[in-house]
Amino acid sequence: MPGKPHFDLLIVGGGQCGVPLAHALAGPDRSVALAERARLGGSCVNFGCTPSKAAIASARLAHDARRAADFGLRIPEVEADYAAVIARAGAIAEESRRGLERRFEGRENPLLLRGHARFTGRAGHGFALRVGELDCTASQVVLDTGTRTRVPEIPGLEETPFLHSGNWLAARDRPEHVVFIGGGVISLEMGQCYSRLGIEVTIVARSEWLGGREDPDVAEALRAMLEREGIRFFTSAAVDRVRRDGHAVDVSIVGTMGSQWMRATHLFIAAGRRPNTDDLGLDSVGVDRDEDGFVRVDERLATSVEGIWAAGDIRGGPMFTHASWDDHRILRSQLDGDGTRTTRRIMPYAIFTDPELGRVGMTEAEARHSGRDFEVRRFDMAANGRARESGESSGFIKLLVERKSNHILGAAVLAAGGAELVHAYVDLMNAGAPATVIEHAIHIHPTLSEAVQSAVTARPARSTAPAARAHARPGEGADQA
Repeated sequence: MPGKPHFDLLIVGGGQCGVPLAHALAGPDRSVALAERARLGGSCVNFGCTPSKAAIASARLAHDARRAADFGLRIPEVEADYAAVIARAGAIAEESRRGLERRFEGRENPLLLRGHARFTGRAGHGFALRVGELDCTASQVVLDTGTRTRVPEIPGLEETPFLHSGNWLAARDRPEHVVFIGGGVISLEMGQCYSRLGIEVTIVARSEWLGGREDPDVAEALRAMLEREGIRFFTSAAVDRVRRDGHAVDVSIVGTMGSQWMRATHLFIAAGRRPNTDDLGLDSVGVDRDEDGFVRVDERLATSVEGIWAAGDIRGGPMFTHASWDDHRILRSQLDGDGTRTTRRIMPYAIFTDPELGRVGMTEAEARHSGRDFEVRRFDMAANGRARESGESSGFIKLLVERKSNHILGAAVLAAGGAELVHAYVDLMNAGAPATVIEHAIHIHPTLSEAVQSAVTARPARSTAPAARAHARPGEGADQA
């Protein structure tokens, strides 16, 4: 490329915001380039959502096969081929990544630039950057460089190889015993996945409750379900040192129970994320960051420097793929629309354990802290006909309903398909509609979606009480055929 090219918009990072934004904004009146130093797709495609859910699907099939006798079937032996499971997950990630790359082939707008991008200063009313060996300028810049595993300072860890969210897919040798450091989403999802593939799993969490911000009753139910599958937990605990011993690793765990050493074959670090902002040259243009390195933005995703925007995980807040993707819609609104779309939005999420936890809105603790007048409605999945018929009756639905308006303030759906079922409440909340919309609807029988309605009609219950009985529906109640 002769000379020093100029772009109207340069996007740094090909994640779940950067890629769709580049295609959406490129046109006759706007030149767009996207700089990516590694692989398109961000964490989701390359080592997160896509391959992890593929591996989880394999683990789920192995788990179901082992309990075939519960359904009157005989499967004499179930053997998980760990290398084949990982290879399948990697192939699906590769297929998704190639699909993204094909969209850029032969195109000059948007133009895909390969190489690490960093600011080198200002250039007139815009910015000067270097992408690999190419010097260029841009009128506006969007940062979408994501995050990486935060490695805690633990004595002995520097000399000890470990797994993390970015490299687990490259490890084809089957572990025997994995100790997870951290009690969040990655540990819960991958811990159950490994366990179902026949691997011993221990999870060490600093918090008393698992899953980050979840209410204690939800977190405790998650823990109990995973413990029944053989996963060992140490909560209110920490790993204070490790030491490598050949192909094994000794882990020192300290907590309220005292201290003890545990031997494992692998460590998996899942103790938080750090932003990829330390080598972007942000100081050369004055972009403000917080004490952890996350880029500070306003509700329009604008940074402290006019013309520079930040999206996805590097700006902090909810680190979900769908949040990053919606960030591209916010930036489209700001750069090529009426500017009305902002981060004032309802953000659902899920923990893809089995059963899944689908979540939206406030937790009970947050609702109480807000001073809202609400009631808790709870429905046991064991009372749903389809759940019992499918052998998936674990879990419950918990709703927080404002008394005066009958609007849903929050929902936790811990159930088979919970990540799908929760969207009924997500859509209701986005529409600003009362829970009576679901109450008065007709849901197909027998379906798990009937439980969505049953939770709405459940009598108010205290969060620590057993599940309240809702109005009877066809097939609900253990005495019904």
